[in-house]
This record gives sequence, structure tokens and C-alpha cells, in this order.
Amino acid sequence: MDTENNQLTLCGVIENTPVLDHEVFGENFYRLDIRVPRLSGASDLLPVTVSERLMNSQVTPGVRITIHGQLRSYNKVLGGAGRLLLTAFAQRLLPPDDDENPNTIRLTGAICKPPSFRTTPFGREIADLMLAVNRAFGKSDYIPCIAWGRTARYAASLNVGDKLEVQGRFQSREYQKQLPDGTVINRMAYEVSLSRLTCLKDMPLPVQPILERENALQ
Repeated sequence: MDTENNQLTLCGVIENTPVLDHEVFGENFYRLDIRVPRLSGASDLLPVTVSERLMNSQVTPGVRITIHGQLRSYNKVLGGAGRLLLTAFAQRLLPPDDDENPNTIRLTGAICKPPSFRTTPFGREIADLMLAVNRAFGKSDYIPCIAWGRTARYAASLNVGDKLEVQGRFQSREYQKQLPDGTVINRMAYEVSLSRLTCLKDMPLPVQPILERENALQ
């Protein structure tokens, strides 16, 4: 289940030199960004975590590669507040494949927060979902997802605990946030833009304590 319920493929160009991010049981993990094209001609700049075991001379800026792995989340304290951050966790690095969709993700998980539905000033319907995806060793990843149009209307009718299978792409989105002192700063948000959503039978929510989960979503 650890691999089947969370599958991510990205193909793009490495934007920067990998930087040491953290160490787990003596294994170093590096952070880099990859620029992945969209069909519209725009692109997404996406964070990637790579183990030192996968690093080689090809993992350098300007090189185009394919990444197979999972979308992972973690909670980090920034500015005194906890923020939920996402990263593409690389499990395999391969040469680019021009016949492959450069950005695909498949997830199976449970809704862990009531869906939020809204309509933009231009009349576009949007629904925000938070999906809890189980991982090995009793861990879970919390993945923000966004749906559009008819899919958004359907998503708005779902409930906490509903089990979903979703497909889409991992995307970046820049936005502005106003601080309490009135200062406006630019931030980058990461989410899964859904192209397909299927509701399955209910499943238990992950065992992570409710309080810890709510802190991660703030």
C-alpha cells in the first residue's frame, strides 16, 4: 500500500544545485527544485527530496530528468507557526521520456478536513480538499488538493472520512499573504490539481492524533 496509494512522476529540468536538507539514520537527503512544463506553455517549479544514494553526476542544474516517487508532507515551524510543506520524494531517477506525461500523480486516501467550496469573481467553481494518505510505519501524508467545475461541486458534497482515489498533477502557485502588521509578502503554495476523482467506501482516518493533524493544517 505504501507504493500503490501514492505514485508521482515528474519530468523536467533541474533548476539549482542540490543542497543538504536533513539526515536520517546516517543517510543524507538533498533538496533541489525541478521545473516541469504544462501543456499551456507555463511551468511549475517544484521541490524535490533526493537521497544521497541516488545522487550522481547527472543531478546538476540544467539537466533534464524523470523522477518516480511519492508526494510527501511534513510540518515545519516558520515564523513561530507550523506550516504544512510538500515535497516530491524521489525513489528513482531516470532519463527523460518524451512519450510520458511530465507531471502525473495518483493518490488513495481519506478526506481529513471538511471540503471548502467557493466561486471566483469570474464564476469559476473551486473546491479545496485535504487528503490523508497512509504511509509505511504508521505515518501519513496530508495532501492539499484542488478541484474545478463539476468535479468541485461533487467534491463539496463529500464528508470527512470518505475514501477517494484521485489523479492529477502536482503544481505550484504563487500568492500574496498580508501579515498582521499590514505587510504583504509573496509565498508559494503547492497542491494537487485534480483531473479525476472517484469516491470509494469509507476507510478509517490515519492514527495520527487529531490535535497534531490540526496543527499541521494551520
